[in-house]
This record gives sequence, structure tokens and C-alpha cells, in this order.
Amino acid sequence: MNESSIDILPLAIKESHQLYRTRIAIGHVRTCTCPSNHLNCLTAKEWIKCQLGVWQFAYEGRDIRDKNVHPATFPIALAKRVISLFTHEGELVLDPFVGSGTTLVAARELNRNAIGFDLQEKYIDLCVERLASHDLFNRAQQIAVHDDARNIPAYLQPETISLIWTSPPYANLLNRKRLNKSRRDRKNEQFGRIEQYSQDPRDLGTMQLEEYTKAMGDIFEMLLPLLKPKAHCVINVPDMWWEDRRITIHVALIEELRQRGYELRNIIIWDRTNIVNKVGIFGWPSNYITMGTTFEYLLDFWRPQI
Repeated sequence: MNESSIDILPLAIKESHQLYRTRIAIGHVRTCTCPSNHLNCLTAKEWIKCQLGVWQFAYEGRDIRDKNVHPATFPIALAKRVISLFTHEGELVLDPFVGSGTTLVAARELNRNAIGFDLQEKYIDLCVERLASHDLFNRAQQIAVHDDARNIPAYLQPETISLIWTSPPYANLLNRKRLNKSRRDRKNEQFGRIEQYSQDPRDLGTMQLEEYTKAMGDIFEMLLPLLKPKAHCVINVPDMWWEDRRITIHVALIEELRQRGYELRNIIIWDRTNIVNKVGIFGWPSNYITMGTTFEYLLDFWRPQI
């Protein structure tokens, strides 16, 4: 596809739009001058930072941290590192659960085309709000689509995506009351709150682990043909504690995606200790647990070469 022939696309596509559930002519080929065998546009010095198995980031002023706006966000810096590591300028990034739009913001700053999907219209509107400011350096296009991730194949051609990057709903982790067991601060603003994304039955954030895992497998199996061979898929997930049991979401997803045709390449730890507001004395003195909020997993898969 010739990049110069691509039409200017809207920031958002909703059910009433003419492009709803139709193939979208969004750019997906390199616009950089990197050698053809290079994985990305990074310098050797930038590459070294990505090789560490534990990553740490700080929030900045543009990041959304208000849980009343969105219950689970990640820093722009995290999205930029993942996108920079696995794509070239001009290539296409997909976020199947785009939420507050951080992936689209990061892609815009890195001159990557990007498309994100979400079930909730309010999050699509939030994406548009964050993308509305003009960026003179952006030579790519970013679009937020109000639709179910299960319908993504209706919008994109096979083997056009260079990276799937997302932080999906974490099963029903946020669909239950917050119970603060810290001896330091038993009652705070989160105590007793439920922070679910929605109660839409299609929403992965309402599901028990087994149902959630299968639904994720179904979605990512449909996305696999859209990935270019050896293109990466990076999923950000934590584990969780439920009724004094550790629920290993990351293990369930690794096994499920392997069965659906993905190959696990790396597991990176996102160390969040520098951005966690408080660490209470959980479990002391008789029950040792690790706080799930202090680290999360970045599961790096790719589509194997056929």
C-alpha cells in the first residue's frame, strides 16, 4: 500500500460512522530508513535499556491516574518503550482493549499508526480528547473504535499488524469490593469500592478466570492472522489474590495463547514500586504474601514464522 494514497481518517469510529465494521485503509508499512533486517529504529544505547528483564517507569503530567476516569491505566513511558522496541516508524500497532487511549498517545509521539478498540463509548471519547491536540511531528494516524475486540478482523487486513500491545481487563480482579488488609491503613478511599469497567456481559472484566482465559484465547486466535509473521504481541497482566489463594492470570494466559498458535518469547517484570503510593504491612505476622500492586508481567509473544 502506498502511504501517500491513504485517506485522512477520523479520530474515532462509532456505530453510526460509515467506516464501522469495514476495512480501514490505515498505514502499516515502514516510513523509516532502517535496514530491512532491523527489528526497530532504536540505537544500540536505547536497545540496552530494553534488554533488562525488570523495567521501571515514572508517571508524567499527561498520564491519567484518576481511578474515577479509568480504573487501570499505565504510563505513557511504558507504552512508548514497548512500541519502540517492536516496531518501526509507519508500522501499525493494535490495542484490542484501548481504555483511556495511552497506546494511541504513545504511538502518535513515535510516528506509528495505531488503532484501538473498546466496548465503552466513554473511553473512546476520552481517547479522542487525548488525541485532539495537534502534533506537528506526528506523520501517522491513530484511531479509536467503539466496538467489541471480537470484531477487529472486520477492520484490518491479514498480516498488516506489527505489534499487538495491550493491558486487558484482569478477569474479575476489579469486579469486587476492595478489602484493605494492611495493618498500616485499614480504611482508605479504596476500601469497599468496586472499580469494574462495566457490567456488560461481553466485558472480560466481569468473568471468572476460566471463562476469562477462554475468551482471551478466542479473541487472540482471531487476531493472530492479522499479525505479520514474527511480529510481537505484548500483554500486560498481574496475578491476584482471591479468598487467600493466588490466582495466576499470567500462567493461564501463557498456556492459552500457546494453544492458540502464539509462541512465548520473553517475560518482563514491570516493577511498580516507585509509583505505588503506600505499601502496607500485609499479612504480618502470620501470613506472607506479596502485594500484587508492586509488580506486573509483560508477556511477550510472537506469531511464529510459518
